[in-house]
Amino acid sequence: MPADVDPRLLRVFLAVADELHFTRAAARLHIAQQALSRDVRRLERELGAVLFQRTTRQVALTADGERLRPYARRVLAAHEELAAAFADVDRPLLVDLNTEGMVSGRILDLARELAPDRELMARYESGLTGAAAGIAAGRLDVSFGLFDGLAPALRAPLSRRIVRWEPLAVILPCDHPLAAREGVPLAALAGETVYAGAGNPGTAEWTGRAGALFGRHGILLAPPAPMAVGAEEFRRIMARTRRPVLAVVDFPPVPGTVVRPLTDPVPLAPLSLVWRTGLRHPALDALHAAATRLAEREGWAVRVGAGEERMA
Repeated sequence: MPADVDPRLLRVFLAVADELHFTRAAARLHIAQQALSRDVRRLERELGAVLFQRTTRQVALTADGERLRPYARRVLAAHEELAAAFADVDRPLLVDLNTEGMVSGRILDLARELAPDRELMARYESGLTGAAAGIAAGRLDVSFGLFDGLAPALRAPLSRRIVRWEPLAVILPCDHPLAAREGVPLAALAGETVYAGAGNPGTAEWTGRAGALFGRHGILLAPPAPMAVGAEEFRRIMARTRRPVLAVVDFPPVPGTVVRPLTDPVPLAPLSLVWRTGLRHPALDALHAAATRLAEREGWAVRVGAGEERMA
């Protein structure tokens, strides 16, 4: 057993262990596959153990690989905490809000009030799947979204807290037959084709959870389509396709459309504050404080009650 193991080798090992695919692991780490394979072989030599079973069709962890995985996670977590403890806390905290005008923006606004001497800079990655990759790559620090909808490999380096169970809604053209209702029962959408981000790789967590919800209520998931960026493009695409769009009740208004809450039951999506495990920053503390204060002030749901259904 070597006296020291390079944390970089453990990071490579975990990427392959999560993906069980050398090409995908190399892409995730932004390195060449040849370099990744070389690092795995080096780690195996240093540990005196075979960590992966490789065939032309699949990669699988050996018993020693399974044994190493929890140790590698703990070592890397401690390494990241050490780095964070001596990091420059005066640097801006990069916060992904996904979309303007949502609850995440209100949390950011209050955090800026609570920590006026800290810089919290907004970014927009359109979905938590895309933002999680940005956090892992160091391009972002914090994001918001449906954490449980992320792939396990994306969840692994992240921590989260649920800040609100958000009621879901549907965006409709103003002249849609359901637009006149104050709320739209899920049963009224049975047989309808509803768009939920299919085709956008950055929002895979949203599409996956929406598909499960739709399946329980006979709603069809709209096929993949290019993502509309900006209110005007969103309005134009809705005017052309005429399809309802799944959203949350606080989705900002778009000309020519109405937002109607879903009912009977009310589907709830767990909005999580998500950050890189081990991150230490006063501005992150301010985000936590802001989320807690808004939840207390506005009575944001933290549990699912009667007549409500989890989006899971």
